[in-house]
Amino acid sequence: MQSLKSHPALLFALFNQFSSQSLTSFLSFSTKCRCLHFNETTSMIDYLNSNFQFSKTQSLYISKRVSRGKFPQNPSSVLTFFKQIGFSQSQILSVIRQRPQILFTDVDKILRSKIEFFQMSGFQGRELCSFISKHPSILTHSLKKTLVPSVEAIRKIVCDQKDFILVLHRCGWILPKYKRFMDNAVFLERCGILGTHLALLLKLHPRLFIAQQSTIQNRVSRAVDLGFRENSRMLVHAIHTLSCLSDKTFERKLKLINSFGFSNDEGLQMFKRTPTLFRTSEMKLKVGMKFFLHTVMLPKSVLIHRPQILMYSMEDRVLPRYKVFQLLKSKNLCKKVPNYIHVLCLSEEMFLDKYISQFRENAEELLVAYKGHYLEA
Repeated sequence: MQSLKSHPALLFALFNQFSSQSLTSFLSFSTKCRCLHFNETTSMIDYLNSNFQFSKTQSLYISKRVSRGKFPQNPSSVLTFFKQIGFSQSQILSVIRQRPQILFTDVDKILRSKIEFFQMSGFQGRELCSFISKHPSILTHSLKKTLVPSVEAIRKIVCDQKDFILVLHRCGWILPKYKRFMDNAVFLERCGILGTHLALLLKLHPRLFIAQQSTIQNRVSRAVDLGFRENSRMLVHAIHTLSCLSDKTFERKLKLINSFGFSNDEGLQMFKRTPTLFRTSEMKLKVGMKFFLHTVMLPKSVLIHRPQILMYSMEDRVLPRYKVFQLLKSKNLCKKVPNYIHVLCLSEEMFLDKYISQFRENAEELLVAYKGHYLEA
């Protein structure tokens, strides 16, 4: 072959020896191949349209994503299997749109055993269908090599069955990455995050479990440097918050707190007491600070010791309860004027019972102040 490449004239002579009939035959064969592929695609679209009520657009999308040669390997058995389990049409379409190859998977050899495994793990009925349609890629991974060890790894961390199902449903995408997941879980345990605290971190921030270990180390070290104790619940919340924010965003929110007269140390005290405070939007922090410091005239020490009140909804809780509080004072309904922070921190049921229901003669007016409209008894 090399000698032919080095002698163009000889190669040209050999080419001329092909008859026109041979060339015509070659072109005819190529055209037939293209037609065959076109007919296969067309028949697949017709098949999906007529048998499974997919639109032409949906069927064309599926046919383009499935490699040639896999049709017609009885996709009806797959769809029948999903319907028998309880999948809705939209859930089946979701699975196929994300992973078209599943439509051509052997039910008895591959799919059934995987579905049964998740059923034995605790997924049943609608919950199972919702889980699979949300994470269909798990059906393309090995049961023994990937799914079983990854589910067992998560179960070792999350012992409560309800939480276990919740974690799997939220982060089924983590299953194929279980080796990194296990390495990072062990690493986090070495960092002092153990037992229920490790389970809490997995529920709050599952993506941290597949991050680079250097990233995890940085988050844990920074939280500890800020004063959080190892193996504490607050350390978990701090790591979660620090993982959600860039260093610049964290510093910007700290400066925002400083702008209302708080020192750096006081701002960090607020973070230590309520780490999730720094995940509150800057606008919400501004509005809350202005209201509590300038309208309610709270001393800064109250916000330092109870920063969680800055996270309460202004529209649904803070302002309505303040209106009720003002009305109680103006009408002298209470023998002793209640503390507004006490009023603010009560549960909804206790607030209604203690500051509205017991004042029957003024209940309607108090309700209008609280809700802005009349409520049914």
